[in-house]
Amino acid sequence: MANIQTLDPTASPLDYYGWELRRQREAHGLKQGQLGNIIFCTGSLIGQIETTKKVPTRDFSERVDAALGTDGVFSRLVGLVLRSQLPTWFQPYAEMEAKATYISTYQAQLVYGLLQTEEYARSVLATGMPDDLEGLVAARMERQRILEREQPPLTWVILDEAVLLRPIGGREVMRRQLARLLEFTGHRWLHVQVLPNSAGEHASLAGSFNSLRFDDDPDIVYTEDLISGHMTANPETLREAALRYARLQAAALSVEDSAALIARVMEERYGDRS
Repeated sequence: MANIQTLDPTASPLDYYGWELRRQREAHGLKQGQLGNIIFCTGSLIGQIETTKKVPTRDFSERVDAALGTDGVFSRLVGLVLRSQLPTWFQPYAEMEAKATYISTYQAQLVYGLLQTEEYARSVLATGMPDDLEGLVAARMERQRILEREQPPLTWVILDEAVLLRPIGGREVMRRQLARLLEFTGHRWLHVQVLPNSAGEHASLAGSFNSLRFDDDPDIVYTEDLISGHMTANPETLREAALRYARLQAAALSVEDSAALIARVMEERYGDRS
């Protein structure tokens, strides 16, 4: 196990978190096991986080702040830590997504990351065989906090019907994921439409894409290929994306009919068959 004293707190947010956790714990005269008992976890977990072997969660950070009286230091720091766990190529997009005032996305294969349940996200991310699956899952859940703001970005999501039919994680995981989508029915800031199979050929057969708008920055379009993501503010690309999205919205079911389809698929395909 790494020696915490060798950690460079300037190396990364995770290194700083581990360094600061040990510093604060020792300043309070607590051993790892003693702090673990106070916040209802093992001393081993404390040690793993202090040595960057484990990524802290937001719940862990809030409990540490309460136990050590650190005035929200770890609750604020954990956001940086979790964002740093995202793939390097994805981090610039996540930063822009967090600043956007309007998000529109068409997803051909998967539920959009901001709407994924934790278990659905875990099943998706596991396909890449990552070294730290739980860190990636925690980072994805952290991204979703932008939807909890007092004034979140206006978000418009179009899902291909195939997304509903692909059993990611199995029947129970999919049932809970579709139930999650239904929670947004009638939501003020977030709308979900389904592009039905009956639409046939459509304006984005080439694949998924996201468009982001900002108050003070140029609009961008984001796409992904097999190994990385790409952002552009090219005016011609923006116009083409806007045109294609308008066509997708026209071909998609209404928000109300989309919810009805999601509910029907949830019951007929993933319902209780006992």
